[in-house]
Amino acid sequence: MPATGSLAHSVQQAAQLIAAVLDGGNLTAAYERLTARHPEWPDASRGAVRDLAWSTLREYGRGDAILGRLMRSPPPPVVRAILLVGLHRLMQRPEQAYTIVDQCVEATAATMPGLKATVNGVLRNALRQREAWQGWIEASEPARHAHPQWWIDLLRRSQPQRWAEVLAVGNLHPPMSVRVNRRRIDVEVAQAKLAGAGIETRRLDDDALLLARPVGVGQLPGFAEGELSVQDAGAQRAAVLLDARDGDRVLDACAAPGGKTAHLLERNELELLALEQDPERAPRIVRNLERLGLSARVEVADCCALDDWWDGRPFDRILADVPCSASGVVRRHPDIKWLRRPEDIAAFAATQSRILDALWRTLAPGGTMLYVTCSVFDAENAAQIARFCERHSDAQRLAIDDRPDCQLLPSAEHDGFYFARLRKFR
Repeated sequence: MPATGSLAHSVQQAAQLIAAVLDGGNLTAAYERLTARHPEWPDASRGAVRDLAWSTLREYGRGDAILGRLMRSPPPPVVRAILLVGLHRLMQRPEQAYTIVDQCVEATAATMPGLKATVNGVLRNALRQREAWQGWIEASEPARHAHPQWWIDLLRRSQPQRWAEVLAVGNLHPPMSVRVNRRRIDVEVAQAKLAGAGIETRRLDDDALLLARPVGVGQLPGFAEGELSVQDAGAQRAAVLLDARDGDRVLDACAAPGGKTAHLLERNELELLALEQDPERAPRIVRNLERLGLSARVEVADCCALDDWWDGRPFDRILADVPCSASGVVRRHPDIKWLRRPEDIAAFAATQSRILDALWRTLAPGGTMLYVTCSVFDAENAAQIARFCERHSDAQRLAIDDRPDCQLLPSAEHDGFYFARLRKFR
């Protein structure tokens, strides 16, 4: 077994995660299971495994294109994953080629020792043909953009002016932002405390603090005390756009893990109900609120099954942060782009329609519902809201920044989100 902390150990463990994804599994869930089995791993080892797995999957299309030119038949999944990790590392750090090949062979020896020679031969052959890599990558759009073809085609239709930019950003490391709990600390004081800890930040719109470089949560001064929360700057717009007022009765309909729930409560005194259909995720809402010194009624329920949870009293504000393709946060969850299928988008759109129609019944006349996705696909966003307004003559759009809605595309400052505000006028 490779020594914990060695590159061979990181390659071996990252390959296990990638193999799980290639078998249809969820990357984050696989990582959480792996680290739970190894509480003795130091943070540096956990981070190295995570970084290798996530970054390899972001560029899976490129590694797969190269590997397809080097092997006539695919090896077992975990060995294929080791090769993908090795190729990714060789692309990123060519000056370390000898060490990378050696450590990938050692990782194979600990996993499937009979295939050590195969891994050694494939990687050394890859190095001999390094000058051909770019041509192999440029030969197909999935390799060039490191996204599936159907995804590229759909994004080209949804974002005809910026599709290539969105794909490129989706292959980068995501930014890290924090939200300041104003009930416990001022934004300026929090920023100064971060600076004192050597963490450089920049204040964005809506008072999100963008870190110059990501750090571990344990390094954030005031996090344990509930002064800060990690939340993408784009996601922080939701509470602002919902524009709840003190005393409002508010529903957060798809609430886990509770970041937007907490943000709403940090801003105003509310009677807030947080619903979450997944019983395993709902406790995360409670834990987040407890850390921040906040409280809300949290229930496990399907928001569409009104008879199971609604008491008939209408809500003044509803946050409908609905299930979606997550195409706007794919750099945080790179397995998504390889696990999703074209038919999934229509399925998500159908679910979103059911949620919107059900929640609309619970909104008070004069009340506001904020529709939110972390998608960049039109079928889940503007087209969804257009269809909703056709079905509901009592729905009025409220402008966002002088536009009918707001599509945030992923950038260096935030992830991709869509927002639409709807008022019920009778």
